[in-house]
Amino acid sequence: MGKTIIIDPVTRIEGHSKITIQLDEQGSVEEAIFHVTQLRGFEKFAEGRPFHEMPSLMSRICGICPVSHLVASAKACDMLMSVQIPPTAAKLRRILNLAQIAQSHALSFFYLSSPDLLLGMDADPALRNFVGVAKADPQLARNGIHLRKVGQSIIELLGGKRIHPGWVVAGGVNAPLSSEHRAEILSMLPEAIKIAGETNTWFTLQLERFADEIDALAKVDTLYMSLVGDDNQFETYDGKLSLIDSSGHAVIDRMPAEDYKSILGEQVSTDSYLKSPYYKPLGYPAGLYRVGPLARLHIASRFGTPLADEALRLFKNYDRRSAFHYHQARLIEIIHAYESIQQLLSDDSILDPHVRAHADANAFEGFGVSEAPRGTLMHHYKIDENGLITYADLMIATGHNSLAMNREITEVAKRYVKNDHLTEGMLNRVEAAIRTYDPCLSCSTHAFGQMPLQIQLLSASGLLLDQVMR
Repeated sequence: MGKTIIIDPVTRIEGHSKITIQLDEQGSVEEAIFHVTQLRGFEKFAEGRPFHEMPSLMSRICGICPVSHLVASAKACDMLMSVQIPPTAAKLRRILNLAQIAQSHALSFFYLSSPDLLLGMDADPALRNFVGVAKADPQLARNGIHLRKVGQSIIELLGGKRIHPGWVVAGGVNAPLSSEHRAEILSMLPEAIKIAGETNTWFTLQLERFADEIDALAKVDTLYMSLVGDDNQFETYDGKLSLIDSSGHAVIDRMPAEDYKSILGEQVSTDSYLKSPYYKPLGYPAGLYRVGPLARLHIASRFGTPLADEALRLFKNYDRRSAFHYHQARLIEIIHAYESIQQLLSDDSILDPHVRAHADANAFEGFGVSEAPRGTLMHHYKIDENGLITYADLMIATGHNSLAMNREITEVAKRYVKNDHLTEGMLNRVEAAIRTYDPCLSCSTHAFGQMPLQIQLLSASGLLLDQVMR
């Protein structure tokens, strides 16, 4: 009879989950499953609310990436109003979203993953955290704090506060940018761009140390999906939806983003509250695909900002299909985010006071699609004749990656989990496979609260064979 290993919860991710690893009689891994253990609720909470409340309400889904939901929700409400928002408002939303991506990527890379990357997968778990990073490499820790602070400060200067800003509204934004705030933001960017570039160079030198982990994470073959702009340029706010295969060939070439339900289905599993979207023509579960920074870099041909374009060129010189390369993709996107904000703010039209279009509901259905830090984010609303929400469906970036994450942890567990004795390094590599995707489980399941970590190895009869606790 086989045995089961339970990792509950997975550590150093945003939210709470567990992993079940099933072993056969010989102690080899048969399958690993990523369980998201909290109930999803915001779609039902929204029913009956006036549609213009949705951006502010949706931002409460998550304290890590509230801007992402603000932007996608506001775009859906723009469609309900049948308005084209002022050009300056679109630019300001774009800046806010780029700042969100940069600060979230800094959190993922420096706070959650750098303990593995700097100290090693087998390091003492008491040291394998951000405090341990600060002791081992104080400058790396300071750089991470600085890069995140810049992104959060931009959000605060634009939106009024760092978490749950209400600045993005249906029809645009609710206040123009002041010249003082523009100058303050511009003053932060050169140092942030420099630090992001230096960190990308440092990380490139670390890749050889993790050749085995990179190989273990390269076994999963998927499609990639993201928004893309004109001439295949990197895009986070607007654009068309594209899918490519692992060889870079187009599967869906620049379809209108609001048509996504024609190609994507959603499957509910008894193992998790996290829905599993899939590409309909391939069916479930064969139609797995990936979103997020790695997908965006595979799909885009260029950024349109010089330092990020050079980093992308070097990135594409090598095989970067392994999920491990999500880490570097985040660093390159940070470079671009701050370069792009610098470009947008350098145009005096960014101070135009006309930043909002006003209208009542003029349509009964609206879609909003944008790129969140973790990937493509989709909001779909329906309203009645009074403008009240009758239906809300959210396809969250982490959900898009659900099938791929399950495949990844199975492959990594097969590589490293071989016997009855549990080690921290062995199980940390399985958790690290999830951390490459930087899942945001509050976004995808709308969870709250705290859980301890307890890892148990049980016999088929339920006998406790081994246990690790943190």
